Amino acid sequence: MEKKLLIRSENIPKHVAVIMDGNGRWAKDKGMNRIFGHKNAITAVRDTIEAAAEIGTEAITLYAFSTENWKRPKLEVNALMGLLINSLNKELSTLQKNEVRLNTIGDINTLPNNAQKTLKEVVSKTKNNKKIVLTLALSYGAREEIVNTIKNISKKVVNKELSIEEIDEKIINNHLYTFNLPDVDLMIRTSGEQRISNFLLWQMAYAELYFTNILWPDFRKEHFYDAIIEYQNRERRFGKTSEQIKPAE
Repeated sequence: MEKKLLIRSENIPKHVAVIMDGNGRWAKDKGMNRIFGHKNAITAVRDTIEAAAEIGTEAITLYAFSTENWKRPKLEVNALMGLLINSLNKELSTLQKNEVRLNTIGDINTLPNNAQKTLKEVVSKTKNNKKIVLTLALSYGAREEIVNTIKNISKKVVNKELSIEEIDEKIINNHLYTFNLPDVDLMIRTSGEQRISNFLLWQMAYAELYFTNILWPDFRKEHFYDAIIEYQNRERRFGKTSEQIKPAE
């Protein structure tokens, strides 16, 4: 039986976050450099977005480039930026066909000008698409996001636009990069590593974490379905007991 048929339509995660890990190891296994791995990851990205849209996920966020990634060799960073631009231009028609709206989070102003320009163009051209929101986390770090959030809220308190008593989870959510997205229900990380690497720390407070040994360039729809099936087989209690969350008979 096709794995997709095992997925229950009444329990689809609204927001899936993905740490796309393993490009370098995948390339090394083939005797190639890391850049070769990044170039061969596009199919995995396309398959993941399509699979998420097909099952009814509202939002998917891909950890494309972290604030720490700027420390990598300049050649690799430049290659990643070039790949980002080329991929956006090449995949625009696919995004439009599948009703995918592009969104970005992170310190986008630190990206090269041509990357910023391409991102803004694709975001604008896809802004009316309704099926799924694809968010690219670029030059993103969760701790930096939280620091910026605290600063922005503090400015409003100083300017008497907001009182300390008014600060609650909703206020904080509204000042995050992801203010227009639901909390993360499921986080997927490939390559066998089991950590969240400064990704959406606030938003993943109650997310289910799914780790797979599949290296990112080999990740396909069937692997995404595996993660969804695992998610649906877990009991999400949000601090309650099993008895509290079970429907009354």
